[in-house]
Amino acid sequence: MRSKFDEQLLQLNHEMIEMGALCEEVIALSSQALTEGDTALASKVAPLDSEIDHKEREIESLCMKLLLQQQPVARDLRQISAALKMITDMERIGDQAEDIAEIITYLSDRSAANEQLMREMANAAIKMVTDSVDAYVKHDTIMAEKVIAADDVVDTYFDRVKHQLIERIATDPTDGEYALDLLMIAKYFERIADHAVNIAEWVIFSVTGVHKED
Repeated sequence: MRSKFDEQLLQLNHEMIEMGALCEEVIALSSQALTEGDTALASKVAPLDSEIDHKEREIESLCMKLLLQQQPVARDLRQISAALKMITDMERIGDQAEDIAEIITYLSDRSAANEQLMREMANAAIKMVTDSVDAYVKHDTIMAEKVIAADDVVDTYFDRVKHQLIERIATDPTDGEYALDLLMIAKYFERIADHAVNIAEWVIFSVTGVHKED
């Protein structure tokens, strides 16, 4: 019975890795579409978000089987319950990447190639998502803590992008709509980082049994 349970736990890890990889891909694709002003690339984001939604349902079903058909011990319960919490944040990451892609379609093929801060912010958010899922698979609380700490970096990027765009609007009010679109995109990247923090906090719970909110 335990060997079957362990096999299903390994399957859960595999599914989580796949969902995490989809999240990384969808953020990277939206970031590339933004940098290149490529609406064709942006149009590829929505199908990936649908894959993420499907993966969420698959993982949710697997977790229910593990809880109802097996006899998990305390640590197993923490791992399964953490996975259920994490996939909600991962699904939201996909949604926000799709929101970014939707805004890109309204930018009239204008790229953010010169928006170095925006690109750095996007890369930092992608790394947080990658590391948070990796921490779950490796049961690595140190890596999870680093993800949580990295949120300050993304927040700083957001503040810098915001002030840069405000200055642009003040200098050239006619370009205000484009600047506001970029600001909204930056906000979505900031939210993606927040979801990565949530994932990391559930990783810590899965290992220690203690959650930040406790």
